[in-house]
Amino acid sequence: MAKVILAVDDSGSMRQVVSFALRSAGYDVIEACDGADAITKLSGPLHMVITDLNMPQMDGVELIKHIRTQSPHKHVPIMMLTTESHPAKKEAAKAAGATCWMVKPFKPEQLLATVSRVLG
Repeated sequence: MAKVILAVDDSGSMRQVVSFALRSAGYDVIEACDGADAITKLSGPLHMVITDLNMPQMDGVELIKHIRTQSPHKHVPIMMLTTESHPAKKEAAKAAGATCWMVKPFKPEQLLATVSRVLG
């Protein structure tokens, strides 16, 4: 059974790039357009969350906080995939419970290597 990854980004083209790379590597992908949408999709098996930081309605840090405190998926690894590289933003995400951080733009191979490493 393929591992399931929730990809959260307000950019449709970015979700498409991430999803294509993950599906090409054999992962099942659930897409969400922001944190609020992602919360509605937190059901069933989930092995990892990849989320953007800056999104409308609910940003990535708030999504991480929600998952870490209220979800049955509170121990699932969460990757922050964002254009942000400011140390304070990274600290906020880490404090909320982010597992790892990757800056856009990225190479699909880089994304897959990180996902593979995190999922073991």
